Amino acid sequence: MSGRRPHRSRTAAAAVAALLGLAVSGCSAFSSGPASSAASAPGPSGPASVLGEAAPSVASPFWVDPDSDAARQVKAWEKRGREGEAKILRRISERAVAEWPAGDDPEPQIRRTVRGAKADKRTAVLVAYNIPHRDCGLYSAGGAHDAAAYRSWIGAFADAIGDADAIVVLEPDAVPHLADGCTPEQHQGERYELLSEAIGTLKRRPHTRVYLDAGNPAWVTDPGKLADTLRRAGVEAADGFSLNVSNFQTDDAVKTYGTRLSGLLGDAHFTVDTSRNGAGPLSGDRDQGWCNPPGRALGTPPTTNTGNELLDAFLWIKRPGDSDGPCRGGPAAGTWWPEYALGLARRAKN
Repeated sequence: MSGRRPHRSRTAAAAVAALLGLAVSGCSAFSSGPASSAASAPGPSGPASVLGEAAPSVASPFWVDPDSDAARQVKAWEKRGREGEAKILRRISERAVAEWPAGDDPEPQIRRTVRGAKADKRTAVLVAYNIPHRDCGLYSAGGAHDAAAYRSWIGAFADAIGDADAIVVLEPDAVPHLADGCTPEQHQGERYELLSEAIGTLKRRPHTRVYLDAGNPAWVTDPGKLADTLRRAGVEAADGFSLNVSNFQTDDAVKTYGTRLSGLLGDAHFTVDTSRNGAGPLSGDRDQGWCNPPGRALGTPPTTNTGNELLDAFLWIKRPGDSDGPCRGGPAAGTWWPEYALGLARRAKN
């Protein structure tokens, strides 16, 4: 991906939480328990957060894959006697990251994820990333062959979720690429239609929440232009929008931007990808600052305890350690890169 890369009121959020049997604590309908449970759990700066150890994830309701690339890497390094590096990498392996179902059939990966999430009584975090003409033909080019193929794919995606508790970040880059003109005019009408239909398809699942991707503050700098595009894509039927997917903008910058954008959308809620923004974006106006930039760090661990009424969750949407593309010595986009992952984890402050 390039990386340039009806909202719910508080009352509506409470209704959703009641439907799901969740307690509404703090500012989110995604809490996994009473407010006291999250508040009393050791936080990222608590005594367990010594160098190289993952902060406790008690406050996070999201599912952690025990067989992720990071988890397998930890085991491999432990077997090879690299215990110190394995310990540091647990900052990734022991935290929830999103699943990006790949290929023409998303069902096997999603069914595995929701089975694990149900067994652990957690929420699955998924990314639907298969829109036709994806990424304007750049590093993450591809997607469904045509509109019919996409409709079939998103239908299978929704069916695989079933009645599981899930969050879906819908089509990273697709809306910003409409707003910035990267998507050719002949494909724009179809894209709006497919995004709107996808929201409807996913929202028919009883416990699925959908956030339509809206890029990041350094991409479409005018929230007004982006708000119009989001409306045309049907964001009002979703649970809100997502920001900073696969990017590095700071929490403060994204929250400020998200609040402005929310105000233009009737106080729509949003989520923020904090997987790699712990050191902010690469300084200076450098080419490909979004692609495997050096010196970056893990950001705020996944949580619903955001302290912001509009911000539903900090999520790790981009899988930390997956390459952005064949730049700066990286492998193909989406490929696990253990050395980069270790650097992100080593420099993390949380």
